[in-house]
Amino acid sequence: MADPEGPAEGGGGAPVRVPGQRPGRRSPAAHLERLMAEAGSTGTAVLRELPFLAQVEIKVDEEDAAAASRMAEEFLGCALPAPGRSSGTGSPYVLHCGPGWYLVVDAEATGPGLAAGLRAALGGEYGGPCAAVADQSAQRAVFELRGPQAAEVIARGCPLDLHPRVFGPGGYAQSLLGKAAVGVHRTGPEGGVPEFRLLVRASFAEYLARFLADALHGAAPPHRVG
Repeated sequence: MADPEGPAEGGGGAPVRVPGQRPGRRSPAAHLERLMAEAGSTGTAVLRELPFLAQVEIKVDEEDAAAASRMAEEFLGCALPAPGRSSGTGSPYVLHCGPGWYLVVDAEATGPGLAAGLRAALGGEYGGPCAAVADQSAQRAVFELRGPQAAEVIARGCPLDLHPRVFGPGGYAQSLLGKAAVGVHRTGPEGGVPEFRLLVRASFAEYLARFLADALHGAAPPHRVG
């Protein structure tokens, strides 16, 4: 699902600091930072929250799809993706959520700022808007799970086939993980360390963090011979 500090290839590590973050602002899973940090390992997978990402929805009618896609690409630097896919490798990137429905995610903009920019960019061919734009940043939490067993950890509660031949880098789908509705975005590079972003309603952030921490406790590092 772009790293808050940079491109989507980034790994785990220190807590994320976002320039311009309001003093006292807390993300949905901030109180579980230690739980997540202690749950996994580099031999299995490392879990962390990616706080305060700008998340803006775009909804486009079919007759305006071509114009909206062109205008969005000019503004964002990446095209609106095909079903089951994402586009963009850094900040911003775009997820295909359904017919005519996209989610733009950016670490370098605020939600209101990104929404305002998209509204201006998606003006219609003859002056009217060709898409509906809404800031949804406060509605979702985003988690990153990175490591050799990341797919196996997610598979403990998710019915998606996450084999890289089926769900490779850039893949995006909405599903269930445990009892939470999630968006699953594979961000890791082809042939590299598996990396996923998990988007969930903010009200389910604690549930998902604890579910993944429990799954990580049950994961075992791969056995190496020699």
